[in-house]
Amino acid sequence: MKAYAIVVKNNDISELGYKTLVKSSNDVGNDFNIEKFDAITGDTVVATLRKYNLTWNYPWDNPVRDIATGLIKTPYPTKNSKKRIACSLSHYELWKKCYDENETYIIMEHDAIWKQKLTNWITEDNRYDIIGINDPRGATRKSSFYHELVQKGESFIQRPPVLEDTPYIPYGIAGNSAYIMKSAGAKKMLDLVDEYGLWPNDAIMCRQLVTSLGTSKIYFTGVQGLPSTTSL
Repeated sequence: MKAYAIVVKNNDISELGYKTLVKSSNDVGNDFNIEKFDAITGDTVVATLRKYNLTWNYPWDNPVRDIATGLIKTPYPTKNSKKRIACSLSHYELWKKCYDENETYIIMEHDAIWKQKLTNWITEDNRYDIIGINDPRGATRKSSFYHELVQKGESFIQRPPVLEDTPYIPYGIAGNSAYIMKSAGAKKMLDLVDEYGLWPNDAIMCRQLVTSLGTSKIYFTGVQGLPSTTSL
């Protein structure tokens, strides 16, 4: 298993977040190294989209009902659209690397922080190819209700639906700050992007499109609460 953190090179917030992330992992006793993965940046977005023959297919201003999936694609607050696309491309590149190497990855963003040591059984359950390990509280919409549903489940459960919500909103894991991805999960994500275009990574990685998307009842990670390098 390999671990990567997406870090914006020469960005003080991102670099400091990475240092804190690594220290927290060491402090809880994890026995793996967290490698720095240079994020795609706004000035390389166009070239990277062209490299992988990808098209951005997500709205910026108003919600859109996606005909192909039936899901409602709701715009994210974003001052610089290229930063949003760059974030998705950074995850996409790690999905591709995970699949090409046929390896299980822990994929993190620089603002993740470890709360307890990762246990080996986390990757042994064959029901799930992608597993969220992040504390949902404060990291996703309707996070308290999400937390209650997760805690009622087993050690692993399928990412739960938010029952009083519309079923047409993509149900992703609790933020994409930290998740485990197996090669089969990476293949699924690459196929989804090929079929539907590039979306924000935490929208296209959703319960409706990925039946093997799970979440852990034990929250191994949280978020540092750093200023966003994507929305601002």
